[in-house]
Amino acid sequence: MSNADPPDILTIRGVTKRFAVGDGEVEALAPVDLTIPRSEFVCMIGASGCGKSTLLRIIAGFEEPTTGEVSIYGKVVNGPGSDRGMVFQDYALFPWMTVRQNISFGPRQRQLPREEIERTTDEFIRMVGLERFADRYPNQLSGGMKQRVAIARVLANNANILLMDEPFGALDALTREQLQHELLQIWKRTGVTTIFVTHSVEEAVLLADRVLVMSAGPGRIDSDFRIELARPRDVSSPEFNALRRDIARRLTSHLTLARA
Repeated sequence: MSNADPPDILTIRGVTKRFAVGDGEVEALAPVDLTIPRSEFVCMIGASGCGKSTLLRIIAGFEEPTTGEVSIYGKVVNGPGSDRGMVFQDYALFPWMTVRQNISFGPRQRQLPREEIERTTDEFIRMVGLERFADRYPNQLSGGMKQRVAIARVLANNANILLMDEPFGALDALTREQLQHELLQIWKRTGVTTIFVTHSVEEAVLLADRVLVMSAGPGRIDSDFRIELARPRDVSSPEFNALRRDIARRLTSHLTLARA
């Protein structure tokens, strides 16, 4: 990324997704149009099955849209690329590699000079606070540590967009809170554009510049909430809770309609 890059990093135009089911089709995504500026932190929230993860996978290049297109800095996405990195709830680390080897995987695949690989790897090991665990394997780490490795591995590969699919959903409340804080610190330091899928309204308001509420059946972006609260945010403040209630009401209305 350079200063010459346009301010909008991600553009989604008319993206739909239909899946074949038996003799018919299921429409997972209605037409989605979305523009995300560089360095913005966006949370997507919605009921299970509303298409959040499908849209994330289309942005990542793991799924092809049925219609429409996704472009990064004006270049159409036709598959996975190092400019986008995905962090999953189940970590998706290479179990036979150490922390250091997992984080250095992307730079090694890009055949960077050895000194640059080592420097980049060390930088992100320090950034996620795993210096003492650099030579351990994933099965020797806690869930929170594994997720730190997953985030560092994406960033070490020089990704412009960090895609996160409920990354803290399997963690206990204390670890989740700690990683939310650490993710915000990493985001501030790197300026990486972040798209974060969550089921938690509180998590979305805590983290995001924008919260996108998706409706169910088929999924579409129904509401786009701009979060103007200064960071760090106080989850007990009246302003925070007013936003949380507004978003929760919007989300609950979709759940009610989906059950009707």
